[in-house]
Amino acid sequence: MVGALPPPFLKGEHIMMKRLLLAPILCMLLLGSLPLNTFGQQKVPKSPVYVLEVQELDAVLRKSPNGTPQGKGFYLVDVRTPEEHKSGVIPGTDINIDHSEIFKRHTEIGATKDDHIVMYCQSGRRSNIAAEVLTSLGYKFVYNLKGSMGAWKQNQFPVIPPTVGTFNNQNPGQPPK
Repeated sequence: MVGALPPPFLKGEHIMMKRLLLAPILCMLLLGSLPLNTFGQQKVPKSPVYVLEVQELDAVLRKSPNGTPQGKGFYLVDVRTPEEHKSGVIPGTDINIDHSEIFKRHTEIGATKDDHIVMYCQSGRRSNIAAEVLTSLGYKFVYNLKGSMGAWKQNQFPVIPPTVGTFNNQNPGQPPK
């Protein structure tokens, strides 16, 4: 019989099945809309990761009176591996911390949560990951250099040896002597 309702016992089971299926979905929707972390504490909204073009960075570096974070107005962090770092850096680079170590070594940057920090790697992927880690730690002004070292070189901006004006990777967080 087309269009006939199922027998009552099937209808009741059908409604019960709908309720059983809908209950977890509704719970997930309700819980997902609450700003809680996995421990039931309220989440602290994190700052966004800002994007900086290589042309903008070059212009700021050219205007800065010296290569110090205070002179530039920001910290420039190379999050490539130490081997990549040895191949050359963007002038004004303050420190090299591998992106996979940024969570445990972020204090070596020497920045406060209100300072501006520009991160770069080879392509921008690892520096974006590192920038997200810093924002999750409460840093408010973190920038990912779009295209990173690849875009910097493509625009033929200068690359210098890491020993000139960068912190020593063997003694992280210490300015060169």
